Formats: sequence, structure tokens, C-alpha cells
Amino acid sequence: MTRLEDGMVPFIALTGGFVVLRLIGLAGIDVLDAWQPALRGALALMFVFTGVPHFLPSWRRDFVAMIPPAIPHPALLVTLTGVLELAGAAGLLHATVAPYAAVGLALLMIAMFPANVSATRRGLTLAGKPVTPLPARTALQVLFVAAAIAAAV
Repeated sequence: MTRLEDGMVPFIALTGGFVVLRLIGLAGIDVLDAWQPALRGALALMFVFTGVPHFLPSWRRDFVAMIPPAIPHPALLVTLTGVLELAGAAGLLHATVAPYAAVGLALLMIAMFPANVSATRRGLTLAGKPVTPLPARTALQVLFVAAAIAAAV
């Protein structure tokens, strides 16, 4: 449960963040007194947890290795996806751009999914442990994309 890519940390950030932010809204903080702002805040938290490791050397090496070999400039792609995840997280916190950030993040997750498939098929590790099995990773990815779409509408 301490591994980032096994989905537990992002899943906990998303679900736990949503519950906490929704409770704060129910307690009287008007900006969070609806499900969608709480979901956007929880998604932002999740993307901070997934975006920052793109810049940590040990994680970065593993992320670079996950990029399918046929795709050029894997280190640049890892940097770009990390920047987009963090920028998207910031965008989710600003009501005027939040729907666009949420759609962008949903598209980003869809675009990055082939790297997860490739990593599984090639038997790669992340932080020294096998990447998440594809059925579990697919289910998590569907949940994360659905949450981003719900945050956009």
C-alpha cells in the first residue's frame, strides 16, 4: 500500500480526499458545499501524488522505462506528463478552468494508458516491485477517467 503505481495511493487520495472535502463542505465551507468542487479537489490531490514522482530520480527511471520502446524521447515524455499532471491539478482548483483541466487530465490518462499496458507485458517494475496487473490497473484507470469526466461536467 505504500507503492504509488499499484493504484492504492492515487485511489486513497481520490476517495479519501473526496470524503474529507465533502465533509468540510457539509460543515459550512461554502466553496466545497457540493460534490463537484470536492471531487475536483480530490482529483487535484491525486494528481499531485502522481505528478511529483515524475521528477524524483528513482521513480523517474522507472517511468522512463515504462514508455514503449517505439516511442521516441521517453525522458521528455515523462517530464511532459509530470508537468501536465501538476498543471492539471492546479487547474482543477480554479473554477473557470476546472472543466477544461478535468477533460485534459482525462485525455492524458487515456493517452498514458498504453505505457501501463507495455510495462505489464514487459514485466517491468516500479520502485523495485512488479507493476500493477493489467486487470486491476484497467479498473483503476476507468475509475480515474470517470472521475475526471464527472469533474468536468
